[in-house]
Parts: sequence; C-alpha cells; structure tokens
Amino acid sequence: MKSLSFLKELMKVDSSNSEGANYLIDYAAAYLETHEIKGDIIENNGYKSYVSVLGSGDYTLVLNGHLDVVSGKPRQFEPREEDGRLYGRGSADMKSGCAAMIHAFIKLKDMNPQCRVMLQLVTDEEIGGVNCSKYLAESGYVGDFVICTEPTQMLPSIQSKGMIKLDIEVRGIAAHGSRPWEGNNAIVNAYRDYDAIRALPILSEGSEFYDCSTVNLALIKGGDIYNRVPDSCVMGLDIRYVPHVDPMEIIKAIKSVISGEATLISLEPGVLVKPDNPYITELVSCLKDTMPNHPVKIVGQHGGSDARFFAARGIPAIELGPSGDFWHGDGEYVEIQSVRDLETILVDFAMRFASIEKRG
Repeated sequence: MKSLSFLKELMKVDSSNSEGANYLIDYAAAYLETHEIKGDIIENNGYKSYVSVLGSGDYTLVLNGHLDVVSGKPRQFEPREEDGRLYGRGSADMKSGCAAMIHAFIKLKDMNPQCRVMLQLVTDEEIGGVNCSKYLAESGYVGDFVICTEPTQMLPSIQSKGMIKLDIEVRGIAAHGSRPWEGNNAIVNAYRDYDAIRALPILSEGSEFYDCSTVNLALIKGGDIYNRVPDSCVMGLDIRYVPHVDPMEIIKAIKSVISGEATLISLEPGVLVKPDNPYITELVSCLKDTMPNHPVKIVGQHGGSDARFFAARGIPAIELGPSGDFWHGDGEYVEIQSVRDLETILVDFAMRFASIEKRG
C-alpha cells in the first residue's frame, strides 16, 4: 500500500512547527511530481500551502488537509505498526487523511473525472488556519463542495460548532486582606458573572447533533498578593456555540447579565450543512458501497476545522476521515484499513461528482 509507506514518512517529521510543516509541503510536492502532477506552493506569513488541480468541467471538488501536528514526544515521531493500527503523532490527526487524499489524487489523474478536483495541503490548522486555509478561501481557491479529511471514524460530519473567544474584565474595590468586608473582590464578582453566563437560555439551546453550546473558563487573571482584596479580574472564555444559533445574539445576551466589560477576541463561524444535501446523499452511498459492514450515520463535530473558512463563504464543507483515537494524546493511532477505504471513497466520489451537481 503506497499510501501507508508514504504516511510513515510524513509521520517521521516533527511538523509541530512551521519549519517541519513547510518541509512536508515541499516533500509532498516533490512526491506528486514523481507522479507527473504539478502544483503551486503558496507562502503567506511564513506558512506554506500546496494547491494542485486536475480534471475539467464546470464543478470543483476541494480536498483539504493539514500536515501540521500538535507537539509530541520524540518516540511519537517513530511510526509503529501493530494489529492493524499505525501509532504515532499525526497518524490520525491528520497525516493519514492527507496520505489518502494525495493517493486518491494520483489515481484520479489517469481516470478523467468530469469535474475539477483541487488538492489543498496546509500547515497551520492546529494554530487556527488563518495563514493557509483561510487565506486560500479568501484568495479564490474554492469549489462547489469541500471535504476536509479530519479523523471522523469514517462518518460524514456535516456540522461543527462555532467559536467565540471573549475576555471579560471585572472591577472591584481593593482593601486589606484582613478586612475583606471593606473591599469588593473582583475575582468573586467574575465568578458570579461566569455563573450568570452559563445560566443563559440561549446557551442551553440544542440541535439534532448537540445538546447545547458550551462555555469553558479557559483563563483567569486576578490579584497580585495574598493580603489584598483584588480590585481587577479578567476571565478568558472559550464558547463553542451550536451552529444554527446567532453568535451576536449570544454576545448580546452575555453583555446583558454581567457586571464586567466584555471584549470580543475572536469569532469563528460554525459549519451547517443540511443532511439532505445531494452531495451528502451521494457520499453516504459511496461509503456504503466501499464499507458495507460499517454502520454509516451523519454526525457533527464539537471542535472546529478548516472547513469553517469555506462554510463562511456559503460553500458546503464537511469532514470525513479515517478511524482512530487519542489524537493529540500519547496513544494516537489510526486504523490502517480505514486509510485504504478513505482513498477508495474519495476516488469514487470524485468520479460521481459532476453528475451529482446535475441532479442537484
């Protein structure tokens, strides 16, 4: 299996930094050239992306994946194969998805798909995706449907939560630590604000895929010495909101119940593709044809991916990737058969893509 040996080579490189990730862009580009496929390396703020397009037609399928990983121990960059699994950093998230995409792309070169297929490899998804996928989407490297091959247990993920990052600065009154009744503790006030935010009805609204939005108290900065009542506290909140909910309404509701002042740090859209989208229907058919014994259901993701940058432009974008577990953890692995199956499914779906659009 060529994709397995190629995947192992990708995994040997520590691409948790821009140097390693950029090296893999050059490596992948050179590998594709050995298969007579040329592409463009695009650099933005020191981060490289690779884009190549094959086929022709009125419709474009985009395959997107990231070669950067989170940090790992040295031994995690030594791929280990055992009992049908490949262990190591990036095995699941998501060098296996990239390997499957690349080899599907190589196969498609000689199969004359009646559509354009765009391969995108990027290097900064784990730190936000701003320099690569977001830049590509804003620069016109888009299509009619996008598949990000993030690990999804071989289940189409058609939704993902959006992200709001807020700082909330809460004031109090300083006083001697031995006489706290003379002051007003900003840290205590901040926690009251936090409780008020968590109780907001808009955050309890769920959907088919999600019970509710979530609020993570990610950062807190307050106080400087033990013997003084703190007069200032800043909370950093990471809110993952159900994608059909208006994030500006969430922010408005938060501001209405807190004593402090809220500052928006960042706002990222969710992904919201309808289950009856004709692309999804055909993709499910491809999955069932390739894996008749694998129960297929449509799912949503709690975390975000680069799919959101395309979704923000009104393009249906989903995640579909190999089976595995413990990504970002010490025991990260991917099921090798699922990498093979993903490659087959991507080829099959690309060959059906033009007719899907005509029916849709």
